[in-house]
Amino acid sequence: MKHDFDLAAILRGEYAELIVKGIEMTLQLALFAWLLAMALALFLVTVRLTGNKLADRLVAAYVSYHRNVPTLVQLMLWYFGVPTLLSESTQLWLANHNTEYLFSVIALGLCQAAYFCEDIRSGLRAIPSGQTEASRALGLGYVRSMRYVILPQGVRNCLPSLINHTVLLFKNTSLAMAIGVMELTYATREVENYTFRTFESYLVATVFYLVFSLLLMGAGALLARHFSKALAR
Repeated sequence: MKHDFDLAAILRGEYAELIVKGIEMTLQLALFAWLLAMALALFLVTVRLTGNKLADRLVAAYVSYHRNVPTLVQLMLWYFGVPTLLSESTQLWLANHNTEYLFSVIALGLCQAAYFCEDIRSGLRAIPSGQTEASRALGLGYVRSMRYVILPQGVRNCLPSLINHTVLLFKNTSLAMAIGVMELTYATREVENYTFRTFESYLVATVFYLVFSLLLMGAGALLARHFSKALAR
């Protein structure tokens, strides 16, 4: 049965509320997964640069796994597989504390950390070795020289690729619908089921993902320009 185009039909009342809640969940999921990914990536890069062969191989294995296994499979593994290894009391606690959301943040964060780690490592390779020697000459230890001298420059060098992978993380939040997280794609499907307005429902989701991705890319371009001007002074 053909319907006339009516965008207002899904942008009012309970349908609008459902979409807004989905947007809020998407942004929240992206934010916490990004924070986890960046913190872990910085740790992995620091460990890898220690020069320890075993540590380097372990980090390389971690990166290889997360970059070669589909993100959806990783989400499924965390949600359906990991709980089976836990005690019943732990499973019950997780069931009462939004398991879907928690495991989505963990799975997306751990997966994206592998990409961020390689981005930052590439940025560090562009730093002259004299920077490390100079920081050591000033009396800074390994951790402090990484924190105050090396890592800030490495992150600045790899900013374009970090922004690209941040956009990828934002888009991958839509995969969380597969395990029941009420993010935007899940909410859109619910609205479509209630209203039977497929085009209008998915048009709203498409526009939001497009606009927010472009905003992220624009913010990245502004940051890159800011750092370029700072270096030119």
